[in-house]
Amino acid sequence: MQDHDDINLGRRSLMAGVAFAGVFGAVLASVPAVAEDAGVVTGPAPELGTLPRVKVDLVTPPGVHEHEQIATGGPKVVEFTLEIEEKALVLDDLGTTVQAMTFNGSVPGPLMVVHEGDYVELTLVNPDTNMMQHNIDFHAATGALGGGGLTLINPGEQVKLRFKATRQGVFVYHCAPGGPMIPWHVVSGMNGAIMVLPRDGLKDGQGKPLSYDRIFYIGEQDFYVPRDADGNFKTYESAGDGYSDMLEVMKTLTPTHEVFNGAVGALTGENAMTANVGDTVLIIHSQANRDTRPHLIGGHGDYVWNTGKFRNAPQVDLETWHIPGGCAGAALYTFLQPGIYAYVNHNLIEAVELGATAHFKVEGEWNDDLMTQVQAPSPIA
Repeated sequence: MQDHDDINLGRRSLMAGVAFAGVFGAVLASVPAVAEDAGVVTGPAPELGTLPRVKVDLVTPPGVHEHEQIATGGPKVVEFTLEIEEKALVLDDLGTTVQAMTFNGSVPGPLMVVHEGDYVELTLVNPDTNMMQHNIDFHAATGALGGGGLTLINPGEQVKLRFKATRQGVFVYHCAPGGPMIPWHVVSGMNGAIMVLPRDGLKDGQGKPLSYDRIFYIGEQDFYVPRDADGNFKTYESAGDGYSDMLEVMKTLTPTHEVFNGAVGALTGENAMTANVGDTVLIIHSQANRDTRPHLIGGHGDYVWNTGKFRNAPQVDLETWHIPGGCAGAALYTFLQPGIYAYVNHNLIEAVELGATAHFKVEGEWNDDLMTQVQAPSPIA
């Protein structure tokens, strides 16, 4: 027996999804025919009552909730909750403020981690303190616009979505309420990522196991803040008040801010990510809207899945890697020297002028064999 009359609920939700999808409505409407032509077996979900359930408390990025790198036992139903929060967000030291839309109050939303074959069960909550409709599109999910067609909720509503994690890798999720609302919600901060690990853990190109001591999640966000006649950034009482002005800036395809984790300097100074010499660190990096070029100054990508898909062999020894917009990548690096490492988008204009810079602070002993200053600065002889 399926709980909560899943089949009828799914049918009603699908019809609602067709109504909301707008320019994507034809996609949803064609799903049954495509499935039938392809010989795909459709019907109710399998009985999940015998599977263990795990409730996960999500962590604000760059932190990541505790998880197993190698799965213990068989598939599980992994329960997550995301609460949508519309909030003011300060972007820089100048006090530039945007009316952001967020999952769990952070930009990006939290990283979720499961294993291939697990079921993701998400409760999405839109409190009555918000003003707009929202939903969620998981790039890791199959069908109904990644779940967007089944999760559209008004303020004061919540919805529960379940999907099977059938593909390994790191994937973006974002709000996609239809039409021009989609890019507006995404560039207002409403995106995050989910990681689907292989059940037997990460591997290099020859099948050798790979593991990590620490994991950090960096979400790169482009913001488009309108200016007044004097060139000063404008502020608004609510997101809706600034929509028309912001849309005009968005159409230029030129962000005013390009930042990591919601603000200029959010991951620098006292907020730098920390590690020790000898630590192997997994860096998850997502960009829901624009291409980006991560680079670790003074380090490398020992193993890099630049599109984040673990069934593909990782590239090795990269200096810079390309992550396409609407994608999440993963890079594994073992720190060999102490000090401050700048992690940047190597469009250096975006890194230096627009804010796409983070820091790793690494403790340990210096290795002169890897690098040393042979002669200190002195007058030219």
